[in-house]
Amino acid sequence: MPVEITVLGWGVVLLIVQMLLASIPTTMELGGDYQAGPRDEPRAPKGRFAGRAGRAYRNLLETFPAYVAIALALAVTGKTGGYAATAAIVWLVARVLYVPLYIVHIPFARSIAWLVALLALVAMLVRLLS
Repeated sequence: MPVEITVLGWGVVLLIVQMLLASIPTTMELGGDYQAGPRDEPRAPKGRFAGRAGRAYRNLLETFPAYVAIALALAVTGKTGGYAATAAIVWLVARVLYVPLYIVHIPFARSIAWLVALLALVAMLVRLLS
């Protein structure tokens, strides 16, 4: 199996972990009845952990579809491996590091992790389009 597809699987694991990191503290703060209900009255968690975890999760949701598309396109076109595989691993590592850097508030390091993940996507895209 290509590295890019294996990383895709681990990316889904990251997605699930971040979803839980965002939803569990939010549910604890807002209450299970509210979370299980229709949420007609919008409420936002006031705790820093829940808020930061939620924002980190939404940030992953913004870029994960691009990773999925590029990884699948690389696999379909037979352009996996080489620097595309390395970029896929770099993307995953940067995205994993992004989460604690955001939650514990290390702003510049968090921004660097985000940029590294973006550059990894660009490298994969260059491989796809070359």
